[in-house]
Amino acid sequence: MKLRLTLTAPIICALAACAPAAPGGAPGVDSIRSEDLKTDLTFLASGALEGRRTGEPGNLAAAEFVRMRFARLGLQPAGPDGSYFQPYDLATASLGEGNTLTAADSRGRRGALRQGVDFYPHRFSATAEAEGPVVFAGFGITSPERQHDDLGGDLVRGAMVLVLDHEPGEMDPDSPFDGIIRAEAANPLQKALFAQARGAAGLLVVRDVHNHEGDENFAQAAAGYWPEAGSRPRYTLRTWMDRVTIPVVQVSVAAADALAVSAGTTLAELAAASETRGGVTPKALGDVRIALKTSLIREYAPDRNVLAYIEGSDPALRDELVIVCGHYDHTGTSGDRIFFGADDNGSGTVAVLEIAEAYAAAAAAGRRPRRSVLFAAWNAEEIGLLGAWAYTEAPFGPLDRTIGVLNMDMIGRNEEVPEGQGNSGRFRGLDEQTAASNANAVNVIGSTRSPALKAATEAANAATGLELKFRYDNNASSLMRRSDHWPFLQRGVPALWFHTGLHPDYHTERDTVDGIEWDKMTRIVKLVHQMSWDLAER
Repeated sequence: MKLRLTLTAPIICALAACAPAAPGGAPGVDSIRSEDLKTDLTFLASGALEGRRTGEPGNLAAAEFVRMRFARLGLQPAGPDGSYFQPYDLATASLGEGNTLTAADSRGRRGALRQGVDFYPHRFSATAEAEGPVVFAGFGITSPERQHDDLGGDLVRGAMVLVLDHEPGEMDPDSPFDGIIRAEAANPLQKALFAQARGAAGLLVVRDVHNHEGDENFAQAAAGYWPEAGSRPRYTLRTWMDRVTIPVVQVSVAAADALAVSAGTTLAELAAASETRGGVTPKALGDVRIALKTSLIREYAPDRNVLAYIEGSDPALRDELVIVCGHYDHTGTSGDRIFFGADDNGSGTVAVLEIAEAYAAAAAAGRRPRRSVLFAAWNAEEIGLLGAWAYTEAPFGPLDRTIGVLNMDMIGRNEEVPEGQGNSGRFRGLDEQTAASNANAVNVIGSTRSPALKAATEAANAATGLELKFRYDNNASSLMRRSDHWPFLQRGVPALWFHTGLHPDYHTERDTVDGIEWDKMTRIVKLVHQMSWDLAER
């Protein structure tokens, strides 16, 4: 990674006056001002940007706004070929013709399952044909770091592998699979890659009937997974989709249970046995063979993050990175309703810009951190953290030399769970609480994965005096995996999410600049700025 800083003369003159800081404080902090945050956020959360939905004009305008600000600050571009944009491709799929699944036994009896009634292809499935015996393999997870393997032995090779969705111990806070937060290893796409790596011919996924009892309306689920033409596309990363070379389908509980009964057992018995710590031994399900054909039509769309950096001053440390980040996309419009996204996540985006300006001010005054600092505005967070995931696939600097990621997502309000709505709906896993009770509070999520970052947060907070709440890492709300720090944690990079919490205006047209707590937000920005400087210096 070659890092080099350039500041133009006008920028040096403009920023030098902002550089002084209190003794021991991060230089440039005086450039972080509420009025600047308000000016930037008023634009980003305006109706002109129409909710900044990924791929739409307002989103493209927001990316260009961030790029221009980085360029005006004199920061170095961190995208390929001297660009501030890091490009990647999103992918979506639609059903092609001729998706079929047929089961046959050794006596020549055959039965064809119905697409949309008994099975449906996963969007990431390859367009492919395969045939083989049916082998049950528990949850289909291979996780060496957890000493768990459901795919051991030779039975999986060449087989149509039947696995449960989700993960073992998903209701257990002490589960090695991230407690009650769904582990990335339980993602169906990951299960397809696990099975593919062990030589499976195809993958069949079925509901975990042990932990998720009750009737199944499979046809309704299939219709929801493959909505009618004209619905907004459901994206993943092209680089992920291209890795899958085998057919992958979801099958109904009734169809999977029929396969189990033919082998003298039931799906419920197989599912209960799959809770075994360390994984199950794959089991052949009688003499049934499955012939499977999947046909999908893939489409691709370009997308981009916005990246800039300031080079570290220490030759021995400048190839190490601290990342300061937030996502700039939101959820767009619905009819004549605009989801402005002031808090989510205009607040985090303008915070990145203010911290970048503080570093540029410090550099103009001759102060640069020892390590390099990357400023990142991610895209496509609202559709699966895809911008941050794309970065981890092609990082600016090696992930093993990234010492910390400080993610800001919704830092402009007070957490509020209204009376009667605790632990329900959008507030699942959260206790009832008033906005007033959180007037000085910020949630710091991810600290259990890095005690060192927790300590650094506490140290940096000495100057800002916020109430730090280290909570929600292992919580039914799944907040832990709902923002852009998560992909970094999955790659072993220490990462925190600074988050002032959900509130009734979250993901509604009421999330406007009028609700922002400007003084509190400014102090959070200063906290993250100080912490990033401390990490880059120590």
